[in-house]
Amino acid sequence: MAQTSTSNTDTAAVTKAGTSALNEEGSAGKTTIASSVVQKVAGIAAREVSGVNALGGGVSRAFGAIRERIPGSGTVTTSGVSVEVGEKQAAVDLDLVVEYGARIVDVARAVRRNVITTVEQITGLDVIEVNISVNDIHLPEENGEEEPSSRVE
Repeated sequence: MAQTSTSNTDTAAVTKAGTSALNEEGSAGKTTIASSVVQKVAGIAAREVSGVNALGGGVSRAFGAIRERIPGSGTVTTSGVSVEVGEKQAAVDLDLVVEYGARIVDVARAVRRNVITTVEQITGLDVIEVNISVNDIHLPEENGEEEPSSRVE
C-alpha cells in the first residue's frame, strides 16, 4: 500500500511540474484572466509588427476614430481583435489593414508569431491559434497628408 501511494504522489508531482497551467492542484487560489485582457495584449502585439497599419474593418475603424476624439474615452486597443479564452488556452482572431508594399504573407507570419509569444509570456495561456484576416491595404495618399492638386486654377 505504501508503494502505491508513493507512486501516485510521484506521478502527481511529475504531472504538476510538466504543465504550465494557471490553476494547479494544491495552489492557494485560482487565477482567471478576462478576455478583454487577452484582447488588449493581442492588439498591442499585432500593432508592434512593421507593415501593420491598423486593426479592424472599415466600420470598426470609423467608430474607433470617433471614439478616440471623445475626451476621456481613451484609445481603442481591441478594435479588430476577438478572442476565446478558456482556463488554459486562448484563440485569437485579428482583422488587419496592411501597409501598401509590405508582403502580406510575411506580415501575417510576423503578427502571428508576435501575438503568440506576447500573449503566452504575459498571460501564461497556451495560444492554440491566431486567425488573421487582411481586410484592406493602406495607401500612402490615404493619410490626407498629400492633398490632391486641383486640375484647374
